[in-house]
Amino acid sequence: MSKARKFVIASLFKGEPKVDDFSIEKEELPSLKNGQILCQAEYISVDPYQRVYTHKVGATMIGPQVARIVESRSPEYPVGRHVVASLGWRDQTVISVVPTDGDTLPPVLVPDYGDLPLSLALGVLGMPGATAYFGLLDICHPKPGEVVVVSGAAGAVGSIVGQIARIKGCKVIGIAGSDLKVKWLKEELGFDHAFNYKTVNVEKALKEAAPNGVDVYFDNVGGEQSSAVVANMRHRGRISVCGCISTYNATKVAMAPVVQMHMVRKELKMEGFMVTRWVDQWDKAFKEMAQWIKEGKLKYRETVTEGFENTPDAFIGMLRGENLGKAVVKV
Repeated sequence: MSKARKFVIASLFKGEPKVDDFSIEKEELPSLKNGQILCQAEYISVDPYQRVYTHKVGATMIGPQVARIVESRSPEYPVGRHVVASLGWRDQTVISVVPTDGDTLPPVLVPDYGDLPLSLALGVLGMPGATAYFGLLDICHPKPGEVVVVSGAAGAVGSIVGQIARIKGCKVIGIAGSDLKVKWLKEELGFDHAFNYKTVNVEKALKEAAPNGVDVYFDNVGGEQSSAVVANMRHRGRISVCGCISTYNATKVAMAPVVQMHMVRKELKMEGFMVTRWVDQWDKAFKEMAQWIKEGKLKYRETVTEGFENTPDAFIGMLRGENLGKAVVKV
């Protein structure tokens, strides 16, 4: 009988999570039953949303991982193949291939993407990539020549959003949190403009980069910088709300300028979403994005932390914005 390691919440987060808010526990894994597989984690994803949906002491930290099947009682999931599944911060897991929980997605076999790294199934060819693809294209419907602004632009989602907008013929402006990120966005990813919100006046910078206004805004962070973007939207602009990173570590509700007057006067459309809305279309999106990668149209960057025991450090660093592109842990 195998033993697994898992990270559990030792104490509830107060503001920014700390390393000692987590603890490693060991547990014995059951023998496999029909329809089950034993997975060995290879890469674990750390994402901003994990900060929001984590509320119970003793609970295993949530999140997806890429895992290798090391034992199987299901012919559709052979030993040696890799899956993406929401297994949390664990190094080994027994999972049923047909979930009993209606809110849980089944493990998905990782397609053969040739020479591309397996870890991309947690990034550009995984949930963040699908978030960028559908959140931009299906909600905002960007048109060639339009101005697209992306907040959190150097993160796993934002960096892909901006590049897809460029592929679609848009002018792209990225908002990020460091000069290094701004340089990456402009020099490597091809953003037309990018600026560090910590060192500039966001509204003034936007007016200089987009003097005629913004058509599309992909919002990852919320807060005052998003209010500044909304104030600079053009008539019938579209806003896709993906997240609110600026408030995740806050201990009290943040106050932001009123946006309703802009929403009404400019007839703006704002829509929040969960990417699982399009889960039956993810494969199609990933095939298209994989082709973009091979053609050199879509670039990616990963910030990789080595070692299962360092997963909390990777998580905390990601929330601080220390990552370029997707943050993952190589187990």
